Amino acid sequence: MRRSECSAPVRLIARICTQFLEAENIPVLAWPAYSPDMSPIEHVWDALDRRIQQRVPVPANIQQHRTAIEEEWTNIPQAMRRRCVALHEANGGHTRY
Repeated sequence: MRRSECSAPVRLIARICTQFLEAENIPVLAWPAYSPDMSPIEHVWDALDRRIQQRVPVPANIQQHRTAIEEEWTNIPQAMRRRCVALHEANGGHTRY
């Protein structure tokens, strides 16, 4: 079983992130269903989770998680952002990635 399917902290982080995006009126990509093998959001969640779990101390409550997500979101590598944009522009089709 993958970590994202069984880990409560990952689901908590996802919910907090979703609530934050909605509260701040930040648009999100409407992701096409054509490429389940190239789901960049899984890589984004994984990168955020790894970065947050490496923090000392690890966030212990919802507010600390929210702050950590906001801070780490800005640190996601540009390559990952470019990949997401390329996949979106290709409507889920093939890209150079």
